[in-house]
Amino acid sequence: MGNDIIEQSDQFIFETYKRFHIALIKGKGCKLWDSEGRCYTDFVSGIAVCNLGHAHPKVSKAISKQADRLLHVSNLYYTLPQAKLASWLAEHSFADRVFFCNSGAEANEAAIKIARRYFKKKKESGRYRIISMLNSFHGRTMATLSATGQDKIKRDFDPLLKGFDFVPFNDVDALHREIESSTCAVMVEPIQGEGGVRCPDPAYLKTIRQICDETGVLLIFDEIQTGIGRTGSLFAYEQFDVEPDIITLAKALANGLPIGAMLAKKHVASAFGPGSHATTFGGTPIVTAASLEVVKVLEEEKIIDHCRKVGSYFKEKLLWLKKRHRSITDVRGSGLLLAIELKLDGGPIVAKCLEKGFLINCVQENVLRFIPPLIIRTGDIDALVACLDDIFLSIEQDR
Repeated sequence: MGNDIIEQSDQFIFETYKRFHIALIKGKGCKLWDSEGRCYTDFVSGIAVCNLGHAHPKVSKAISKQADRLLHVSNLYYTLPQAKLASWLAEHSFADRVFFCNSGAEANEAAIKIARRYFKKKKESGRYRIISMLNSFHGRTMATLSATGQDKIKRDFDPLLKGFDFVPFNDVDALHREIESSTCAVMVEPIQGEGGVRCPDPAYLKTIRQICDETGVLLIFDEIQTGIGRTGSLFAYEQFDVEPDIITLAKALANGLPIGAMLAKKHVASAFGPGSHATTFGGTPIVTAASLEVVKVLEEEKIIDHCRKVGSYFKEKLLWLKKRHRSITDVRGSGLLLAIELKLDGGPIVAKCLEKGFLINCVQENVLRFIPPLIIRTGDIDALVACLDDIFLSIEQDR
């Protein structure tokens, strides 16, 4: 059956992904099974999406219950799950208003639009430029691609949208120099995920906030990957004693169903009015019902506390690996967004882990990223670390 799935997919689906030669058909908790019955421990979780693991019974039940009641209506009408989720997000963040959409790219697109429109409404139409960081990733729509600081992702899509400037991550002096009278916003990931799990210096985000306050510029935090508990707090910004004006969320918010959200303070949110921005499927009853159950489980089962404890344990194990292997140059990350940087290409290591029953991920060619479900146990971490230890020993003996 696996080969049939692969052949059919290769024949009819655009080749926009470099897929591994397995067809996954079932998941439960932190485990996945392929069409041949092989089991894998998941340290990718759909790219930081399935924070509660696969087929979580409470989330599945919430989806089924809502599907029997109401799947979709237009956003021209009010729905209860959407109202409840917006209220929960506002009550648990700095924000006053929520715009729902379908993905992280859409959430960032909304953030870009509202930042520009905010200054138009203030009669400051000359302020439209947005400063982003080199090595950042904000999405693959034309606007979010234009805001992304990686040339390899932008290649062959010229001309991109105008009005985006770039400075190095963690360089406040460069940011200071780049801000001018035409700047409307600074857009930054608290931790650069696709950029290689690059963490900010302790005072970096707070200094950006100060610079934005001094210059009247809006601050946008892209927490598509870091939000909803991934770094050991509900939002990563909470760890840095700083609040943005706008934040974007997606990925883990509905544990696998497509959702995005752009949150903003009231004075910023007022820049959007009826007809200024919209989406057909954003915040539908089925997706927001799932998301409500996700955040309920996060709270009731103290998932984020578990993430902090297990993340600390995992990081210690990775540091132990680094001491043993000259191939590893750095260990970094927060919570269960962790990485090891290598002196060599990470692709073959990902492939060897797959053979041994572990799904891991490589970014920036030489950074192994670990983003398991937040419910991962120490036993699964120990098994992966032992697997990596064997792989690195084999590689280093051959060199």
